[in-house]
Amino acid sequence: MIASAISVRTILAAIFILMAGSGFLSTLIAIRLEQGGASSLLIGLNATAYFAGLTVGSLRVAALISRIGHIRAFAAFVTVFSASSLAYAILDLPVLWIGLRLIDGFAMAGVFVCLESWLNQQAQPHNRSSILAAYMIALYLGQAVGQFLLNTAEISPDLPFMLSAILLSIALLPVLLTKMEQPRIERVESFSIKRLFSASPLGMVGTLVTGAILGAFYALGAVYVQRTGLGLSQVALFTSMVIAGGVALQYPLGQLSDRFDRRRVIIACLAAVAAICAVLAFAPLPAFGIIATGALFGGFAFALYPLCVAHSNDHLGEDERVGASGGLVLTYSAGAMTGPIVGSTGMSIMGPSGLFVVIGVLALIGALYGFWRMARSAPVPSAEQQAFQSLPRTTPMAAVLEAEDE
Repeated sequence: MIASAISVRTILAAIFILMAGSGFLSTLIAIRLEQGGASSLLIGLNATAYFAGLTVGSLRVAALISRIGHIRAFAAFVTVFSASSLAYAILDLPVLWIGLRLIDGFAMAGVFVCLESWLNQQAQPHNRSSILAAYMIALYLGQAVGQFLLNTAEISPDLPFMLSAILLSIALLPVLLTKMEQPRIERVESFSIKRLFSASPLGMVGTLVTGAILGAFYALGAVYVQRTGLGLSQVALFTSMVIAGGVALQYPLGQLSDRFDRRRVIIACLAAVAAICAVLAFAPLPAFGIIATGALFGGFAFALYPLCVAHSNDHLGEDERVGASGGLVLTYSAGAMTGPIVGSTGMSIMGPSGLFVVIGVLALIGALYGFWRMARSAPVPSAEQQAFQSLPRTTPMAAVLEAEDE
């Protein structure tokens, strides 16, 4: 894996710095809106705008990148994102932030497509899994480390936005100075949603539910922590531990799903998320308990998307998997756009605990649907299941990186 990572070190460095500079913005914006007295619904709309921009960008940026080249496109997307980060400090109007979040999502989609195209170019049958693993480590490590930049708000409220812009600008350097040949955009064939649902109903419904769960969490998790009385440093620790928990449990749960009926593992994860949400919603936990429980939440919730993709792949042919995985990314995004609205509605009605009540209900609905699917269809024999592969929830371009070369 080390040799494979070295071969794409400039791209991995760019990913790490980008995520360190942008991964905490969702948390920061939610906190700033909360401190400014914004309603839960307005906070949720900001998150929905980001996921909407990410979805639209995933579908539209490839043509632009092909026309002007990866390096120019990457520089343009990062520059726009950096300028947007500074704009939050200047435009103290929460309604306008919805537009900025839409821009952020679109720009981030462009960044992901550029970087994932470079990784696709370098990935060969012998190192594809290693490059994907290195990508995941850089992505989540940067996002987890970046959360601690939230603490700089205690020095100056606008300092985190400035640091975000600085890091995003620095992330340009590894790519602008790279000697790697510019890649071509891999075309991801469209895959009928109807065909995808027909092939794997649980895979598609599970992905949609997962998107709603994590969309609601990313939008409002920090608000929940603040409303329970914890400070800014504890919000940063809580969010980073959720991400760390998600990384820690993905591989063990994936290995378990390779040995048994994968549907059982998906249902177990959904049930675990529902149970953890009940604890976060109703149990009087101390600060340490909230953070530790958050890590467990991340462990089971983050594993759901790759499990659902793997389950869908079990029902598809080799030539269908890339298109189907791209379709599942967009399905996840559709759920992520819905989750913040549903979660904010729950918080408006029930207070802070309403977030995890809503997430728990979503997970329970997903688990019950899984039980229904188990009653309706036979499992895929373990010998015919595809090997689990941890993968990012970024853009359909990541589906090409996941695919095995013929």
